[in-house]
Amino acid sequence: MKRVAAVDLGASSGRVVAGSVGPGVLSAEEVRRFPNGGVRAGPSLYWDILGLYRETLAGIREAGRLDGIGIDSWAVDYGLLDERGALLGNPVCYRDPRTDGVPESVSARVSDRELYDVTGLQRLPFNTLYQLVSERGRLDAASTMLLIPDLLNYWLTGTIGAERTNASTTQLYDVRARAWATSLASRVGIPPRLLPPLRDPGTVVGTAAELGGLPVVAVGSHDTASAVVAVPAGPGANFAYISTGTWSLAGLELPAPELSDEALAANFTNEGGVDGTIRFLRNVMGLWVLSETLRTWSCPQDLPALLAAAASAPALAAVVDIDAPAFLPPGDMPARLVAACRATGQRPPSGRAAVVRCIVDSLALAHRRAIQAAARVSGRPVDVIHLVGGGARNELLCQSTADACGVPVLAGPVEAAALGNVLVQARALGEDLPDLAAMRALVRQTQEIRRYEPSGSADWAAAEARLHG
Repeated sequence: MKRVAAVDLGASSGRVVAGSVGPGVLSAEEVRRFPNGGVRAGPSLYWDILGLYRETLAGIREAGRLDGIGIDSWAVDYGLLDERGALLGNPVCYRDPRTDGVPESVSARVSDRELYDVTGLQRLPFNTLYQLVSERGRLDAASTMLLIPDLLNYWLTGTIGAERTNASTTQLYDVRARAWATSLASRVGIPPRLLPPLRDPGTVVGTAAELGGLPVVAVGSHDTASAVVAVPAGPGANFAYISTGTWSLAGLELPAPELSDEALAANFTNEGGVDGTIRFLRNVMGLWVLSETLRTWSCPQDLPALLAAAASAPALAAVVDIDAPAFLPPGDMPARLVAACRATGQRPPSGRAAVVRCIVDSLALAHRRAIQAAARVSGRPVDVIHLVGGGARNELLCQSTADACGVPVLAGPVEAAALGNVLVQARALGEDLPDLAAMRALVRQTQEIRRYEPSGSADWAAAEARLHG
């Protein structure tokens, strides 16, 4: 039996989970949870990285006896270190507007087709490449760039490196060669010296002297990579996955990248997964819009009652393009929803339950677009969707996604990222889990999964046509 600490850092909260793995055993117990979010200081939106590190250490100490530590987090954001290994300022949040106009300036030097052919990444304004280009004036003082989990691992162990699943989200990683795209970096003005040595998930990075010499394992350090490990798909299943939280990451697991013109036009991304797989997916705005709406109303504790009321409201009375740029930055989401409905000739939702229903239905429509496009572009059928992460608790979202996509949704585990983190650590530390199939079999054996069948009660194709024709 192995007992490890999974540090799972999300954009709105972080937690430390104590996980146990053994024959027929997979459990996770949250031992510490703490808030996270962008901190506005002057014109910039930062992460409180020192606060996250402090909470990480406190949670690991509270977890008791451990055999190892693994850290996963959101993607793309990073810290810059100087030649002494000192951090050059707080990492900037991906929602900061500093990359406005940068993708267009990069495209003038390297075409979108060439960028995609090398990196396989969808064009998103906050990709690491664009963030680094936006601060080229500061790069001369930097010796290396570390993504958030790699930065915390460095502080724990003193070892510099980049875990591949997260490196693959930067738009600086050659998805076919599985190496840094150093020539591409040079062409856009990013010094290749910033790109640290790569390591595979399951590598023991070093030991944390401050924590009694515990081994630190590089897991699938992009939280979605860890979540996909814990997707409880059966052998040979034609499955899609949706990892839900602040974002929804919706797509397929492929053996090799899909870099066709159709994939580029559909704005799909090819990110590295554990054991050399490819996560062929699209970023969907996710539950961020709902959480910002509750923040605007100052009533986050009322979510269960609001969802219950929303379930009784008419389906598809009003829908918006949840992926529109207007919904990316923090702010008054209810006002933006009203404006988006009016712009498409719809009556805006009236009352809080109707607003919540509009958000959930719009998110389910975005799930439908992503899953159908992934199946079409890849030529792979989808017979079932595994919805994992925090959204698996949201019964209305799960049912709406099944209705929108027209296939069953299997919801759970809720703690997918932490469980995937725990499984990869356990294997690295000697547990008999030779491949993803073995890990997923253990998830199916031990975790609660809930099934939602499509009801056929609403015309989702007509709702999609209202938005996109």
